[in-house]
Amino acid sequence: MNRAALRRAARTEWGPLAGTVRHALVRRRFRAIPMTLSAVALTSAFQIVQNQPWGFEPVQKLGSVQAQLPWWLALLRTPLSLFVPALDLPVWGALAQVLLVFGVAEICLGRWRTLAIAYVATLAGTMYARLAIHIGPDSPFGLPAEAAKVVDTGPSAAVVGLAVYVAWRYRAWLTCAFVVVAMVVEVFVKPNLAGKEHVAAVAAMLALCVADEVRRRREPRRDAHRAGPRGGQRSGAPASRS
Repeated sequence: MNRAALRRAARTEWGPLAGTVRHALVRRRFRAIPMTLSAVALTSAFQIVQNQPWGFEPVQKLGSVQAQLPWWLALLRTPLSLFVPALDLPVWGALAQVLLVFGVAEICLGRWRTLAIAYVATLAGTMYARLAIHIGPDSPFGLPAEAAKVVDTGPSAAVVGLAVYVAWRYRAWLTCAFVVVAMVVEVFVKPNLAGKEHVAAVAAMLALCVADEVRRRREPRRDAHRAGPRGGQRSGAPASRS
């Protein structure tokens, strides 16, 4: 494949998405992503505090989610768990993921939809962890009882979910497929709680995308039916914000 063909493929894959992001950043600069910058700051603050002798326990009580917790407590902690980075991974990687993926999603989807989708992806992983432990280690979909003590994924499930949703909305099919395949391969290479929660987040996002697609395709038909023979039909193409 020559360079011209590669450029055409890249424009087809990322052109609409890149155009939306570039236009927002040129016009508004950092004002285009206030929620993302707040998320990066909050993640950084949690990382600094949890590495202090006095800070680990308060951070765990605020944002640490484990399958052994009662449901009501897990649900209370889940929103903040999106911003508590894993202790055994480099924090700079988590911050870069949040800045890039949350930033793109905030521009393309809006801040509230971005937060809602991130929460759904994280909650899907949390719910799956409990189901997998109930299934047990004898099933490929299960987990051993010890996994109930392991802390959930933190920002990574939200990042994966947002990446899948935005790629689908902007028809970046290869990018969407790459993220899905990468998460499945991760489970085969390292079948731990984090990997399986990532797959659960991907599955939840794919289900959400399909439901959204069905809704979008029904709307123009419903509008055309209401308008009658003289009415027009609304385009079903994805908008940058809705």
